[in-house]
Amino acid sequence: MSKKKLIAGNWKMNGSLAANEALVQALRQGIAQAAGDAAVDVAVCPPAAYLAQVQALLAGQQAIALGAQDVSQHEGGAFTGDVSAAMLREFGVRYAIVGHSERRQYQGESDVQVAVKTQRALAAGITPIVCVGETLHEREQGMTEFIVKRQLSAVIHLNGHCISEIVVAYEPVWAIGTGQTATPEQAQAVHAVLRAQLKAATAHAGRVRILYGGSMNAANAAALLAQPDIDGGLIGGAALKAPDFLNIIAAARP
Repeated sequence: MSKKKLIAGNWKMNGSLAANEALVQALRQGIAQAAGDAAVDVAVCPPAAYLAQVQALLAGQQAIALGAQDVSQHEGGAFTGDVSAAMLREFGVRYAIVGHSERRQYQGESDVQVAVKTQRALAAGITPIVCVGETLHEREQGMTEFIVKRQLSAVIHLNGHCISEIVVAYEPVWAIGTGQTATPEQAQAVHAVLRAQLKAATAHAGRVRILYGGSMNAANAAALLAQPDIDGGLIGGAALKAPDFLNIIAAARP
């Protein structure tokens, strides 16, 4: 099944009012040439504090969607600091990253919490970008397949038939922000495992895009995106530089 590739920029805890405006304006100016008549889906995921600003900066165009970096597992109430899916939806958020390795590591998010967050996003009409991935130690122990299947299994178990509406992002933790990248063959091998797991869970597995999220950049994007089961990228550092991000988008064109 042919489907558009998705390039999503995760700004992490970076940005300022001035820097965000400069970045989004540069992306808006270059997106038509890079994406080629909307042949690629594109999203940017700023910190929650800047969602309103970036929503306004993206107004009046359809080429770049707004995403969030997290969503609460709760619908509302006494959860100071949390942002609910319904709140994100009011700001036009189309995608929400859930279960990023940094949140699993620093906030102690469990597979079950990630599954609930996925459910909350789907219920609000937001497409969750569900992150899975192994640490260097887990890879060296030969546990890569076990880890990523366990993480995705929790999401499949809770979300059932809705699983075809998610996006999956494979992010080898050892390749995030380290300058190391999985080779195209290493990445494809894990993507193929995830694809098989999705096929076992839903007849509509072909709809699910599986992104690669381990230090994809302008130099390696084309080789990674050429793999049969790599349907796009979840981009970190390179998403903060408009020329690099636009080059990655161009590499994703069919």
